[in-house]
Amino acid sequence: MLGAVFFLAPFYIILRNAFMTTPEVTSPDWHWLPAQWSLENFTALFTDPSVPMLGSLWNSFLIAIITAPVSTLLASMAGYALARIDVPGRGLVLAFIVGTLMLPSAVMAIPTFVVVGAMGGVDTMWGIIAPGLFNVLAVVLFRSFYLQFPVEIEEAGRIDGLGHLGVYRRIILPSSTTMIASLGVLSFIEAWNSFLWPLYIGQSPETWTVQIALSTYLTAQTINLPVLFAGTLIAILPLVGVFLVAQRYIVEGITSSGLKS
Repeated sequence: MLGAVFFLAPFYIILRNAFMTTPEVTSPDWHWLPAQWSLENFTALFTDPSVPMLGSLWNSFLIAIITAPVSTLLASMAGYALARIDVPGRGLVLAFIVGTLMLPSAVMAIPTFVVVGAMGGVDTMWGIIAPGLFNVLAVVLFRSFYLQFPVEIEEAGRIDGLGHLGVYRRIILPSSTTMIASLGVLSFIEAWNSFLWPLYIGQSPETWTVQIALSTYLTAQTINLPVLFAGTLIAILPLVGVFLVAQRYIVEGITSSGLKS
C-alpha cells in the first residue's frame, strides 16, 4: 500500500495542477485541491496558435499505431529465425544484435540522422517512424520464447509439407499471441513517449509529437505550468488506458520470455 501511494502521487499532482491557476501551482502554501475547478487550462492548450496540440497528438498516435504492430511482427520473425533456422553465422548475427543493446541511444543518433537525412527523411513522418521499426530487445525476447517452444509441434507441421514460413505463419505466430500483445503494448508506449529522435529529425511544427509540443511550455523564455500539466494529463490518458487493458498480457509475456528466473 505504501508503494502504491508513492506510485500514484505523481498522477495526483498532475491531476490537481491541471485544474489550478498559476498562482495556486507556484504558491508556497500547499493546496490539496484547486480552489475552483476550471477547464481554462485545457481551453488554452488547444487554442494556442503557436502550439499545434491536436496535430501533435495525432502525430504521436500515428507513430505509435504504426511502430507497435510493425516492429513487433519484425521482431517476432527475426526472433524465430535466430531460434530455429540453422544457417552459417547465426551466432555471429545474434552477438552483433545483442551488442547493439550496449550502445547508448545518443551514440546512434548522429549516424542514424545522417542515413535518414541522405534518404530525404528529415522533417517527414516516415523519417521519424522508420528507425523505430526494429526493436532489438524484442528480438532477443522473442528468440528466448521460441527456444522454449516444443520442437515436436513444428516437426508435425513439416511432415504436413510446411516450410519455415508456413510453420511460422500457421503454428508459431498463433501460439505467440501473449508475447505479441505484451511487447506490442510496450512498443506502443515507447513510441508514444519518444522525444529525442522526433526532436532531431522533425524541424517544423507539422511533425511535432505531443512530447515536443509539451516541452514548449517549459523553456528558458516561457513557463506555463498549469497548461503544461493539463497537456500532460491529456498525453498520459491513452497510455493509462492501454496499460489497464493489457497489463495481464504484459506480465504473462515477460514471464513466458524466460525472464522469470
